[in-house]
Amino acid sequence: KRRGLAAPASVRVTGTADALAGRHLQLRPMSVNDLDAVAALEAGAYQVSDHSAWTRQMFYEELFAPQRSWWVAHDQGELVGFAGASLAGSDFELLEIVVAEGRRREGIASRLLGRVAYDGQMLNATAMTLEVAEDNAAARELYARLGFVEAGRRRGYYGPGADALLMRAELPLGADASLVADQPQPSASIRPWPIVPGERSVASRDALAKAGDLVLAIESSCDETAMAVIGSNGVVCANVVATSVDFHARFGGVVPEIASRKHVEAIVGVFEEVMAQAGAHFGCDTLAPSDLACVGVTAGPGLVGALVVGVAFAKGLCAAAGLPLTPVNHLEGHLLANLFETPDLQPPFVASLVSGGNTMLVHVRGWGDYQLLGATIDDAVGEAFDKVAKALGLGYPGGPVISKLGAQGNKKAIHFPRAMMHSHDYRFSLSGLKTAVITYIEGENKVGRPINLPDLAASFEAAVIDVQVSKAITAVGETGVGDFCVGGGVAANPALRAEYRKKLPRRGVRVTVPPMVVCGDNGAMIAVAALRNWKAGVTADLTLDADPNAKLGCWSSELAPVVGEGWPPKKAGPPRWRRRAPVTSWAA
Repeated sequence: KRRGLAAPASVRVTGTADALAGRHLQLRPMSVNDLDAVAALEAGAYQVSDHSAWTRQMFYEELFAPQRSWWVAHDQGELVGFAGASLAGSDFELLEIVVAEGRRREGIASRLLGRVAYDGQMLNATAMTLEVAEDNAAARELYARLGFVEAGRRRGYYGPGADALLMRAELPLGADASLVADQPQPSASIRPWPIVPGERSVASRDALAKAGDLVLAIESSCDETAMAVIGSNGVVCANVVATSVDFHARFGGVVPEIASRKHVEAIVGVFEEVMAQAGAHFGCDTLAPSDLACVGVTAGPGLVGALVVGVAFAKGLCAAAGLPLTPVNHLEGHLLANLFETPDLQPPFVASLVSGGNTMLVHVRGWGDYQLLGATIDDAVGEAFDKVAKALGLGYPGGPVISKLGAQGNKKAIHFPRAMMHSHDYRFSLSGLKTAVITYIEGENKVGRPINLPDLAASFEAAVIDVQVSKAITAVGETGVGDFCVGGGVAANPALRAEYRKKLPRRGVRVTVPPMVVCGDNGAMIAVAALRNWKAGVTADLTLDADPNAKLGCWSSELAPVVGEGWPPKKAGPPRWRRRAPVTSWAA
């Protein structure tokens, strides 16, 4: 739209919608690139019905109308469902909800309806209404389970003798417990609080005693609300992550105000879930605050509004339960996540911390003794991935999309600059590379040539990786260390991981990359640091405040961290970049 095109030229080559849909059964806002698939799904659903199917043009007009909400469900590139609603006074009226015939009874309709209903709340609607055919028993059962009740009848609405029942539900919707547990989605917490644990068996009490001091860790530095519980032996008993990425996807990046609001909405539910998971680990229904020895919380760096939510919750919990509080540095958490892969990792070593907000090389001379060798002077690596993906119309987050496309392309197809590769220091710059990619895109569009997305993604990715690996090789050579590790969300990039493992071992350096489940922001990595701080006596009083610009080394200790065996599960496999856990608060 910005370039005056009806649709990006790249859509004709690989399909933007297909690139966005490369994750298993996800929901995202409907885009113009979905309209053909939506219209086809609509036509198939009503081909033997009296109901007139919507046309592509009708969906197009609705998509750009004000006070609407349209979402799609997709699975490995295939659109399997969609739903939409419009605001009418204080009611949010469901306009359409369709699920592919072979994908029904999987909870897809409930998830779509819940996401649309949430948007209704954001538009200040107090209730949701819909019409359903009187003889559609399956749909009526679904709506009743979500809290809809019959409010009227529209005779002949679907044709002669085909009445429609008008159903209505107050917002927020209530979802049944089995759905919330099986398919994480926005849903209102309706359980009583605080939760009182049930009676515990002798075996459960013995398991709790054997675990020693239990530390709860809280992470809320960006767009994930995460918590974990760790025992004094370093064993992670529970790990829960609720991400609001779907909400930020509408804007092409993290919106700080939305992140803060989602943390507020999710944090109680995440707490309930992590305590229940930890309880199951010890053979009981749930843990109570009295079972904890300490609460650790990410105090910085990060988005200040997001950090404040986690810090405030942690201080409130400590004040109510009489627990000590320990602050944790978010960057140190990413660094310590490598211990889940290599428990015997010991300083000195060099670490690369690469994420959406940070790009730096660090010489770890000892635990708590961190020498910053160099950092980016402008954009971070993750930020550059997101901005390039946005310029291509590929949505947010950009990392997974660029990575997937790059695996199919030729990394030598387009030459992009390797900024500061030969600067003889450890600084990085991604802004020039980002500009070069955008200039290339605009040039190709100007002459009318469709862009080969896989080749562009692979070439861009190679330019980033070449600089990262080159400076890492120089750093390990100058410091003389035998270990190198990487941390942060971009550590999940398969090509970057592979290149480190290819180049550095040739120089006698052992390479550690964290398990995929702890590359993104998570509670487990914060738990490792929090446990170490608790043992070292690093605590804070209730005047603790968030520090969005905290430097690596704040709130640290020279005490060696401890990671126990058995987590993460070896057969867990790589997550969908973020592990989504069932929660009982509003959270994506």
